[in-house]
Amino acid sequence: MIKKKTTFRTPRIPETMQAAAIDRFGPPSVLTLHTLPVPEPGPHEVLIALHAAGVGIWDARMRDGAWWPTEDPAFPIVPGTDGAGFIAAKGGRVRRFEIGDRVWAYAYANPKGGFYAEYVAVDADAVGHAPERLDLLKAGAAAVTGLTALQGIDDVLRVRPGKTVLIFGASGAVGTLAVQFAKYRGATVFGTATGRDATLLVRHLGADGVIDARSDDAVERLRSLAPEGLDAVLGLAGSRALDRFLDLVRAGGWVAYPNGVEPEPRPRPSVRIRAYDAAAGPREFARLASAVEEATLRVPVSEVYPLAQAAQAHERLEKGHVLGRIALRIRGGRR
Repeated sequence: MIKKKTTFRTPRIPETMQAAAIDRFGPPSVLTLHTLPVPEPGPHEVLIALHAAGVGIWDARMRDGAWWPTEDPAFPIVPGTDGAGFIAAKGGRVRRFEIGDRVWAYAYANPKGGFYAEYVAVDADAVGHAPERLDLLKAGAAAVTGLTALQGIDDVLRVRPGKTVLIFGASGAVGTLAVQFAKYRGATVFGTATGRDATLLVRHLGADGVIDARSDDAVERLRSLAPEGLDAVLGLAGSRALDRFLDLVRAGGWVAYPNGVEPEPRPRPSVRIRAYDAAAGPREFARLASAVEEATLRVPVSEVYPLAQAAQAHERLEKGHVLGRIALRIRGGRR
């Protein structure tokens, strides 16, 4: 567990806060700035004064209603699944945190509101001490993507030294981190990326080779780079092109993809295919913080928007081809 002692002094917690929220499901324009009550933390919850929040395609699918978990939504809804900031208050049963601790957190469809806000109240088990290596903007952009990347590489694909791994969608928010974790585990890593900037980014992060999945000779190029085949594939982009590469996976190899990636990879003989969700808890955040430090992780952030421009952030997100992750800056300062 990585914990920083800070000189942060919590101001008086206001009764209301600014939040980007929706009053109905719809396009990015429904996401507007609201004045809402600051949520009160329950006995096992913490209140985080947020400095940054990540913006992901899953947020957009919640905004438009496609992935909302209930049939009876209670508007206004504040989107956002992850972010970073300081502990501003805590419930009476919380022991792992103190006021002023630097933290990052991940909670999907949090019942007290998401992370596109100045404050968020979440279960303490969904929170971890932010690693020293990352400022709060990078930490806010890397909580759910870091958990997803590390658990895919370590827990599902079981990447070890000497393995050959393909990261399909290597220039995206999860892929850029997965490339680094797989290299840290000692694997030979190949990634897919389209365009000069994306290719350069993936190479810079340590990939041993980069393939444009849209090219006609993509499979042949990967075969030449990995003549003995692949041990594992992490599929992070929904594309039929992914299936073309799975013919290169050796018998007994693994294919993993986060739930929500569509179309899903087609089953095939002798290859184990598994969908998974990122898990958040004290142990998972501690593992991630350690991996961030040990792998000297870099978190590519493509664009940063203020909270009031959350709609513009979603518009950019839906244009696609984001290198790394988009983030919202909610408060100033690097730490």
